[in-house]
Amino acid sequence: MSKIFYVTTPIYYPNGIPHVGTAYTTIAADILARWHKFRQGRSFFLTGTDEHGQKVEKAAKSRNLPIQEHVNEMVQNFKKAWEKLNIQYDDFIRTTENRHTQVAVKIFKTLLDKGEIYKGEYEGWYCVSCETFWIESQVVEKKCPNSECGRVVEWVKAEEYFFKLSNYQKKLLEYYDSHPNFVQPTVRFNEVKSLVTRGLLDICVSRKGLEWGIPVPGDPERSIYVWIDALTNYISAIGYDPEQSASSELFRNLWPADVHLVGKDILRFHAVIWPAILMALNLPLPQTLYVHGWLTMSGSKISKSRGGYRDLMELLEIYGPDPLRYFLMRETPFGQDLDFSEEGIIRRLNTDLANDLGNLAHRVLSMIHRYFNGEIPAPETLEPLDLKLKEEANNLPETIEKFLSSLQFREALMSINDLIVLGNKYVDETAPWKLKKEGKEKRLGTVLYLMADLCRMTALALSPFLPAAASNLWRQLNLEGDVHLQPFSEFSSGKLVSGRKIGEPSPLFQKIAEKKDASSKEEISNV
Repeated sequence: MSKIFYVTTPIYYPNGIPHVGTAYTTIAADILARWHKFRQGRSFFLTGTDEHGQKVEKAAKSRNLPIQEHVNEMVQNFKKAWEKLNIQYDDFIRTTENRHTQVAVKIFKTLLDKGEIYKGEYEGWYCVSCETFWIESQVVEKKCPNSECGRVVEWVKAEEYFFKLSNYQKKLLEYYDSHPNFVQPTVRFNEVKSLVTRGLLDICVSRKGLEWGIPVPGDPERSIYVWIDALTNYISAIGYDPEQSASSELFRNLWPADVHLVGKDILRFHAVIWPAILMALNLPLPQTLYVHGWLTMSGSKISKSRGGYRDLMELLEIYGPDPLRYFLMRETPFGQDLDFSEEGIIRRLNTDLANDLGNLAHRVLSMIHRYFNGEIPAPETLEPLDLKLKEEANNLPETIEKFLSSLQFREALMSINDLIVLGNKYVDETAPWKLKKEGKEKRLGTVLYLMADLCRMTALALSPFLPAAASNLWRQLNLEGDVHLQPFSEFSSGKLVSGRKIGEPSPLFQKIAEKKDASSKEEISNV
């Protein structure tokens, strides 16, 4: 087997229910996986939960629940949310699973045996929320220096195990220079380079007295810390085993990952610590680490601890999965911060989805029912206007590929919407109702065939982005099979078979009244 496209999200803390910021990363990964499965026939998408550590332990105790019961419940919340969002992951890794804990222990032992981990004395400031150690000069007034945290830090003094991160400064900088696309966008890569150039300290990779964690091999009083516990999920989930001369076939076909998707708050962990661990294990590094911006509300990051945002499941109940997916990927270039608002969701729903896409599909399918008894007509001689539409439609697959290869989700959706707008303009210019009135049946058939075929192309183009709407439009066209399982060869103009009966047209999206308080939806029309 050849290399399969492998995309990952970070694994999320199950110390609360998933929020819209968590969904942002997961939707992006889902789109990439779906596109590559469509484009190449296969892909692999990994997500999961990071279930060890003090934050999870504290969350469980605050609920007066056993920790395992707490994480089991939280994990189900994540899985329900992803199902509701039509997230189609291939694997969901939990760090409490044996398949992960066993690999984490083996990795720790391997690095210890190689001298990459050593036992030493640690004394300094520690932030429980960020799970980060800070040096004295970084801490002001006993507060975490992370601008998005600012919580009180604790002074920790203990004998612990350390990973020799300081040994990898030169190797990392050399790797960065020889792999200019390793971290994207460039502004984040520059941050990483500057950080490493200033110097690296060895990092603590164990914690003593932590109730909820993976015991250090040979030293059960201590638990393996997050750097080796959580980060190694990307290889434990796909069958890596440091004690075997040959890892699993799945690992060989997937690693190195093509894209790690992370938020900018965990950039250092993934761009510095994780590559150094991989170097110590003599494993290749991921192809690309893509760092997206934060979801904000009124300029502040959306997070579980900060609150102040609507529950994700409530948002899905109000707007449905496709409008939320569309807004998050369409509103702002991926990589920049996105200021979240329900007014923004409503605006995109009413304009791009209802007015443009919904209007195109409904008017075309309705006219085929009205003028051809619901049967797709056969095209005749094509005029210049027809050829222009076909050319634009045939250019779409290459355009989407170009944008998604650099994770420009917004631009990919804009290109699809441009074709939809062109389709509506084509209907207005050709005026099928006038052709019917004038008795120009052959020309009418050609126009409606081209428009029905454009709807078919649109369903294929939108299938990674708006899974529900794409399936709905495919069904209304009464096409064979599942839109998400079509071969990529179908993604070209002229593949629609004439003479086929279409289904009954129905609105793809319902408009919602725009108002300042969008806490409940008010349907104003069907499109």
